[in-house]
Amino acid sequence: MTLIKRAPLIAAGAVLLSALFAAQPAAAHPFGPPSTARIGADGSRVTLAWLPAEDDWVALGRSVGAFGDPSAGADTTLTGEQKLARSAGVRDYLLARIGVTQAGRPCAAELAPLERLLAEGARFSFACAEPVVEVDVRIEALSDLHEAYRTVLTAETPAAPARTMLTASSGTRRLRFDPSAAGGVPLVVPAVALVAALGTLAAFLVRRRRQVGAGA
Repeated sequence: MTLIKRAPLIAAGAVLLSALFAAQPAAAHPFGPPSTARIGADGSRVTLAWLPAEDDWVALGRSVGAFGDPSAGADTTLTGEQKLARSAGVRDYLLARIGVTQAGRPCAAELAPLERLLAEGARFSFACAEPVVEVDVRIEALSDLHEAYRTVLTAETPAAPARTMLTASSGTRRLRFDPSAAGGVPLVVPAVALVAALGTLAAFLVRRRRQVGAGA
């Protein structure tokens, strides 16, 4: 077969390969960079933002049917991000797979609206029963779709560990926050210390005044 005759076949093969590679990112991304998450604590509240890549959001949305089927009458005027944000399935999925517990008790979860999910991720607030010092953080989103998915969790307020990775085989990590940084120390402690300091200063001034009076 001459090169001229083979050219259409080569071109067709190139188009086919391009189509195949174009369909690969969502399937291959579990082996790429991990998702990230940021966590912080203030008093009895924990905040957490989970930020997967755009194609990971696509994989998540597909798994819960967020995009619908255009051939079956699904709305084609909305962007993929808008469909994800409006999907009850996406919200239920996130609330079921991301959580915080304190002493074995779940902290009440609130998921913020997802309108800017590509830029801000899924933003959670967890209300715990006690001031936050030690909590268990669970992130199982995406890892149920493929075991290679993982999330790097970084503490924005001082905690140990400051950074950790959650995986399909280990989706929960215990974090211990610095009580003073997390607002977990009752305000009465500094107040007592201040009263004690003032008492010591007053006693010193009284003794000093008596010494001066005796010298006169």
